[in-house]
Amino acid sequence: MDAIGSTPTLRVARKLVYYILCTLIAVVMFLPFYWSVLTSIKPDSDIFSIPIKWFPTDITFEHYIKAFTTVPFGLFFSNSLILAASGVLMNLFFGSLAGFAFAKLKFKLNQPLFRVLLAAMMIPGIVTMIPSVYVLKHLPLFGGNDLFGAGGNGLLNSFWGIILPGASGSFAVFFMRQFFLTLPSDMMEMARIEGAGEFRIFWRIYLPLTKPALATLGIFTFQAGWNSFLWPMIVLNDPAKATIQMGLQAFSYNYQTDYGPMMAGALVAILPILVMFLLLQRYFIQGIAFSGIKG
Repeated sequence: MDAIGSTPTLRVARKLVYYILCTLIAVVMFLPFYWSVLTSIKPDSDIFSIPIKWFPTDITFEHYIKAFTTVPFGLFFSNSLILAASGVLMNLFFGSLAGFAFAKLKFKLNQPLFRVLLAAMMIPGIVTMIPSVYVLKHLPLFGGNDLFGAGGNGLLNSFWGIILPGASGSFAVFFMRQFFLTLPSDMMEMARIEGAGEFRIFWRIYLPLTKPALATLGIFTFQAGWNSFLWPMIVLNDPAKATIQMGLQAFSYNYQTDYGPMMAGALVAILPILVMFLLLQRYFIQGIAFSGIKG
């Protein structure tokens, strides 16, 4: 009787320990964000006060005003939005098109090419950065270059230099291929009997069924493009084309950092990603669940 009676108590104890651990982990994960919010609304004198004021008495929005007046934050915001949205559209189209081909079309080099794609995913982006810059600079007939890719700057210092190298990422192709594998092939055979071409089958039949995967990939791609710093800093030299992440470095100068405006700008910078995730959260969970079913 004691053993049987202790079973519910043991289960309750385990659940209690589980929820306590989850709460502690959540608090630890949330603290940096909470500190950023506090820093953005604290006066400068209270930012590094000891002990830390976790519940400030004085609240100011001066840092937000300074963030938008020190640098053209609105321009940087629109530049980042253009680059991130363009990257999302490119990856959704080309990634889904290539993923459909690998998943549903039978051709001789299907598996070898897909293995090459998987191998490319293992190469760090920093390794291909210098060759990518060289290709962009010497692209023939662009940016003042002649037929041999000399005499100009190619696609450097242009938005296309940011968009085109990531127009169809390896992860996008792999992710969409995994989702297309979960869809039945019978619809393709029926459409072929009706005389539909391969692109029409992809565009009219299969692509509308991939909304969860497209939403998930869109969130990933938008986040990567929005948070990108190193590649835009290398390619873009014109201050008018700078991104919001590049603009945040304006608050670090002469070996000092103005943390208040920087945190205010950083919080404004994460708003699009947060809003996008909240709007597409349902599709995001479905896409993650379905894309790993088949290998």
